[in-house]
Amino acid sequence: MASYISNTKEQQKAMLSEMGNDSIQELFADIPEAVRLSRDLELPPALSELELTTALRKLSQKNKNLDDTSCFLGAGAYDHFIPSAVGNLISRQEFYTAYTPYQPEISQGTLQAIF
Repeated sequence: MASYISNTKEQQKAMLSEMGNDSIQELFADIPEAVRLSRDLELPPALSELELTTALRKLSQKNKNLDDTSCFLGAGAYDHFIPSAVGNLISRQEFYTAYTPYQPEISQGTLQAIF
């Protein structure tokens, strides 16, 4: 198995045994040779989180922005405005939990906001 999987050799053997296999090759024996990759993957070198974020941001700049084009997609994919306060309001716990503060006199302001 690949070295990035954190299972020990004993754990790998136990998992294979549980599935009734003795080896990885036996596990994948049902996959026809014609569709198996017969060469190593040509992956680029690993990137740090910062490098990856920069690369993805640069890649995303190739996308067209809905603000710059006419959009006829529909189904919610249209230019609409969501006030910035909405994000703050819906992140309040009274909108996503049934919890009500226990002592109403202490949290009267919160209770007024809820109702």
